[in-house]
Amino acid sequence: MRRTVSLTAVATLATAALALAAPVGQAAQATASPSHGVTVAHACAAPAKKDEMACNALQVTAGTPASAHAESALTAAAAPSGYGPASLQSAYNLPSASGGSGRTVAIVDAYDDPNAESDLAVYRSQYGLSACTTANGCFKKVNQSGGTKYPRANSGWAEEISLDLDMVSAACPNCRILLVEASSSSMTNLGTAVNTAVGLGAKYVSNSYGGSESASDASYDSAYFNHPGVAITVSSGDGGYGAEYPAASKYVTAVGGTSLRTASNARGWTDTVWSGAGSGCSAYDAKPSWQQDFGCANRTVADVSAVADPNTGVAVYDTYGQGSGWMVFGGTSASSPLIAAVYALAGAPSSGSYPASFPYAHTSALYDVTSGSNGSCGGSYLCTGTTGYDGPSGLGTPNGTAAFTG
Repeated sequence: MRRTVSLTAVATLATAALALAAPVGQAAQATASPSHGVTVAHACAAPAKKDEMACNALQVTAGTPASAHAESALTAAAAPSGYGPASLQSAYNLPSASGGSGRTVAIVDAYDDPNAESDLAVYRSQYGLSACTTANGCFKKVNQSGGTKYPRANSGWAEEISLDLDMVSAACPNCRILLVEASSSSMTNLGTAVNTAVGLGAKYVSNSYGGSESASDASYDSAYFNHPGVAITVSSGDGGYGAEYPAASKYVTAVGGTSLRTASNARGWTDTVWSGAGSGCSAYDAKPSWQQDFGCANRTVADVSAVADPNTGVAVYDTYGQGSGWMVFGGTSASSPLIAAVYALAGAPSSGSYPASFPYAHTSALYDVTSGSNGSCGGSYLCTGTTGYDGPSGLGTPNGTAAFTG
């Protein structure tokens, strides 16, 4: 049975839901109030125990996202609802036909999506992107040990996988994609998958999942996320104000979420803080040297952001999930792979560098997000969009690739 709540309560209930058990593959549904326009469902089940992770994908199950209207204005009327590659490249000033060639973006998720490659082929064909297949060397799928004995399939995580693959394709059509499937959603197995991705040569690794912080996070940091010279992105969460792990790791780029809409300005687009974007102060991780805000003694989430609001969601093709075929998704599961792909467009990080620090040295190459809120934090920047750095959107959204270079 699916659990239903109002979309306005998603931000306050999502974190608490991490402690609720649910069968593997069963998603929890959230229903929108009329003012929010759409109904969404959590793709992945809530974790049943400590140190389990949930994916941060939100499927639009009813209603018409604002992005559907915007997309139809930019592409053929027959295009799927939700933002496609042309819209996302336009919004973030990304090169549409150049960059990323020969670079591999790794996607780390739990369980198997048996249809991952075939679904990706439909997405790329729909938008006129070149084929990305096992046969031509563009796509590769492995288990958490690097082998081809895949874990059991899971419909919810399959939706997450499709979202991740499609967002990398949208932002960096020339990138190669490595999908690493962990045996389960435990932090240990997902972390092992991160290490495998790096071991197989990926310099950009996206993680669209999170869970409650714990005293084990310091050991997870050193075991799985301390990879100098590798850009590791992590979704900040869909529960609004409040930090989760591994976004709180000091070694990763924590990616928050925005509402992205067309606008009559020079850019043609505008971002506001998405109400569900995760942010806040870590209870366990120390503040990295490049982070200079004063509201958190420890690590502050997030660093940068991209579209995550289901009301301004992205088009995704999936045939193994709760739905079938074209769907619209939101959640910071969309923003993390987008940012990983932007890192890939920017070029390989130098040996020994920590790419999470790069945006802090190039703040002028980001679109500042100055309005919106994801909860109550006494009106501070930790939950409110403001000029300069703020928690939900970090330093802002990409304006080209310069902010993601060393």
